[in-house]
Amino acid sequence: MTDSNGTAKAAADSAPRPSGAPKPGGSKPHPKPHAVKPAPGPAQQHPHPVVVPTVSDPGRWGRVDEDGTAWVKTPDGGERVVGSWQAGDAAEGLAHFGRRFDDLATEVALLEARLAAGADARKTKAEAIRLAESLPTAAVIGDIESLAQRLRAITEHSEEAAAHAREEKERARHEHTERKEALCAEAEQIAAESTQWKQAGDRLREILEEWKTIRGVDRKVDDALWKRYSKAREAFNRRRGAHFAELDRERAAAKARKEELCVRAEELSDSTDWTGTAAIFRELLSEWKAAGRAPREADEALWRRFKSAQDVFFAARNAAVSEREAEFEANAAAKEELLAAYAHLDPEQDLDAARAGLRELQERWEAIGKVPRDRMHELEGKLRAIEKRVREAVDEQWRRTDPEAMARAAQFREKVAHFEEQAAKAEAAGRTRDAEQAREQAKQWREWAEAAEGAVSNR
Repeated sequence: MTDSNGTAKAAADSAPRPSGAPKPGGSKPHPKPHAVKPAPGPAQQHPHPVVVPTVSDPGRWGRVDEDGTAWVKTPDGGERVVGSWQAGDAAEGLAHFGRRFDDLATEVALLEARLAAGADARKTKAEAIRLAESLPTAAVIGDIESLAQRLRAITEHSEEAAAHAREEKERARHEHTERKEALCAEAEQIAAESTQWKQAGDRLREILEEWKTIRGVDRKVDDALWKRYSKAREAFNRRRGAHFAELDRERAAAKARKEELCVRAEELSDSTDWTGTAAIFRELLSEWKAAGRAPREADEALWRRFKSAQDVFFAARNAAVSEREAEFEANAAAKEELLAAYAHLDPEQDLDAARAGLRELQERWEAIGKVPRDRMHELEGKLRAIEKRVREAVDEQWRRTDPEAMARAAQFREKVAHFEEQAAKAEAAGRTRDAEQAREQAKQWREWAEAAEGAVSNR
C-alpha cells in the first residue's frame, strides 16, 4: 500500500467501470436504492417513478487485501479481482467498491421502475442487456448475481411490459377521448339551451381548463373534438351576444318610456284634483312596472325623479286632507252645538213653531258643511230623529183635518138630507112605497157619511 493519495486513487480507478457508474470519491457509504412502482391508473401520478435507496453490505460479497487488491465473490463460489485500493485502509476500500455496486443497483432499479411505468420497453431492454454484459467485469463488490437475475427479468418481461404499456396507453387514450367527448356534449348542450349566461359562461371556461389537463388523445380525434367545442363556445357567445343586444334595446325602450312617465308625473305634481290625480298616479305606477328595466344607473335616477314628483303631489294632498279633516272636526262640533240648540223643538206643543225651527235647523246644518266620515252616521241620525218627530206630528194633523175627507162627508150628508126631503114629499103625497125607498137611500148615505166622518176623527 502506498502513502501517496494520488497513486492510490489511480490504482483504484484503473479497474474497469460500467457505463453510468460514478467515479470513486468520498469515504461515506451511501444506501442501496430500490424502485417503487407507481399506483395503477389511467394517468401515472409521477412521470418518473421514485427510487428509494437502501443500505448494502459489501462485506458479505467481497474483500480488500492488505495490499489493496479488491475481490468479489463469483456465482461458482470463486473470486475475481475487481481493482486495487491504495487511498486508505481495507475497510475504506471495501466501502468504496460497495458504493460502486450501489450505483449499479440504482441503475437496475431505475430500469425496473421505467418498465413498470410503461416507458419505452425497447430502450429499457437494450439498456438492461448492456448492463448485464458489463457485470462480469464490473469493478464493484456486492450481490452481482442478484443484479444479473433482475436484469434477465427485465429483458424477459420487457415485451410483456411493452404490451401492457400499450394496453394501458390505449385504455388511457380511450378514457381521455371519452372525457373530451363528454365535455363537448356538455358544451353543445349549454350552447343550445342555457339561458343562465354567467353560470354557463363560467362553466365553458371550466371545461376549457379541464380540457387542457387531458392528454394522450389521438391527434385527429383531438382536433375534431376541439372543433366541436370551439363551435359550441362560439354558438353560445353569439346567442349570449344576441340576448344582451336585445336586452340593451329593451332597456333603451324602457328608459325612453320611463322618461315620458317622469314628465307626466312632474306635470301632475302640482294638481289639486286629489282623487282624480291619485288615480292617475296609480295608473302611471302600473305603467312604470310594465315598462321593464332601464340600464341600472339610469333606472335608479329615473325612479328617484318619478318618485320625487309623486311625493310632491301626495305630500300636498296629505296636507290638504289634514287641513280638511281639521275643518270637518270643527264642522262636527258646530253641528253638535246646533243639535243641542234645537233639541227643544216640541211639535205636540206648537207644531207650527216646530216646523219653522226644523227648517232653520236644516238650513244651518247644510251651511256648516261636511263632517268626518266616522261622525257622519251619528250626527245624521240625531238630525233625522228631530225631523221624524216633526214629520209624524204633521202627518197626524193632516190625518185629522183632511179637507178631501171632510168634503166627502159633507157630500154624503147632503145626499141624506136630499133623500129625507124626497121621502117626506112622497109620504105627504100618499106615495108610501116611494117614501120608503127614499128613506132607505137616506139611511145608506147616512151610514157612509158617518163612516167618512169617523175616518177623519180617528186619524
